[in-house]
Amino acid sequence: MALPIEDYAVLGDLGTAALVGRDGSVDWLCLPRYDSPACFAALLGTPANGRWLLAPVADATTTRRYVGDTFVLETTHRTADGTIRVTDWMPLADNRADVVRRVEGVDGTVRVRHEWIVRLSYGKIRPWVSRRHDPDGRELISAIAGPDMLVLRGPRLPQAHDGIHVDEFDVSEGDELTFSTTWFRSHHPIPPLLDRDRHLRDTVRVTEEWADRCTHSGPYRDALVRSLLVLRLLTHAGTGGIVAAPTTSLPEEFGGSRNWDYRFCWLRDASLTLEALLAAGYEQETLLWRDWLLRAIAGDPKDLQIMYAVDGARDLPERELEHLPGYADSRPVRIGNGAVCQRQADVLGEVMAAMALARQAGLAETRDSWALQRALVGELAEHWDEPDNGLWEIRGPQRHFTHSRVMVWVAFDRAITAVEEQGLEGRSTAGERSATRCATRSSSRGTTLSARRSSSTTTPARSTPPCC
Repeated sequence: MALPIEDYAVLGDLGTAALVGRDGSVDWLCLPRYDSPACFAALLGTPANGRWLLAPVADATTTRRYVGDTFVLETTHRTADGTIRVTDWMPLADNRADVVRRVEGVDGTVRVRHEWIVRLSYGKIRPWVSRRHDPDGRELISAIAGPDMLVLRGPRLPQAHDGIHVDEFDVSEGDELTFSTTWFRSHHPIPPLLDRDRHLRDTVRVTEEWADRCTHSGPYRDALVRSLLVLRLLTHAGTGGIVAAPTTSLPEEFGGSRNWDYRFCWLRDASLTLEALLAAGYEQETLLWRDWLLRAIAGDPKDLQIMYAVDGARDLPERELEHLPGYADSRPVRIGNGAVCQRQADVLGEVMAAMALARQAGLAETRDSWALQRALVGELAEHWDEPDNGLWEIRGPQRHFTHSRVMVWVAFDRAITAVEEQGLEGRSTAGERSATRCATRSSSRGTTLSARRSSSTTTPARSTPPCC
């Protein structure tokens, strides 16, 4: 059974993320992207569904920390015979997907177990595994199935045993062994070995420089910066898409069936993320996401979706994986998300509020970005009073949600403000009428709204934590 969620730490390279347990096992990793199939899926099954273990054989007392303001993870295991330190990181390198694990002897001698179990397609497919050599003549282990290949490199490679690769070895004070797993397209040549020391330094430097840009200097800065780093980790550096979580099917309650796939880009979640980043001084991240948004929702405003894939793709069919028992036996395990077809009238309100904050921060609209917002608000004006599935993604008959009406009003208000006070192109008359009708009808349902203008919005959080 997987560990309690609080016993997992997250690694990331701004393209995907891995979960590493306190027991030294990488139990979740999708490669090369957050929404790609998992190659280590023990989080939702058993070790037989794939994992990468580096940990003492004997019982140990374990402590962990991140190195500074980074996601470089240091884990210290203390046994009766000695102490080792394991450093895990995912290098920030272009066009690479690597996980690096370094074992160092601190004192005494510790017996270490090494397991490398690759199972592709969410723990279902057992790859063809063999020993071969990289371009520099170094021996490695490769695992291949269809379009995917992973290779394990290191000074001491595990041996095949009953369908898995395992090894045990002693680590004494002063010893250092570095292992790496690299994913690449199986029809491409094996990439060269990374300069791990240089990439570790670069990863720490780049991440801490980003964290230092936070403009907050008040109380709880450390906690705030760590939260901002999580939001950055969930942002794909190439596309600009912001995922709601790096995992799928973690249950709202143990044994329950509300186990959803959140590895996609919800417009609502991304908009709230942008508001948090803007408040902390991160304006350029908004431009990256705005470009993603323009690509993702381009086309007929009637076709606006509430979520998209990391690259802006629209087709996210939901299906169940029957071969996985689920976290804490919580079935079903799902990939894809059927909510992609829902109508959630509040979403454009969150988007328009985030774009308004971006303008207040000094980020100018482009011709395309403002034209798209106008088109979306125009479409909303025709259908704002129709029932929807709401913030909570109700799977059933559509209803009239107060929250949806409030955020519809926000969408109209931000559009009117942009025209009347910021000089952007457009006529506010139709929007004024829609906003007034929206405010009146929302008030009749028990919601008190000012007739015009609001400097900020407060949106209820989704019932499931954003990193689950």
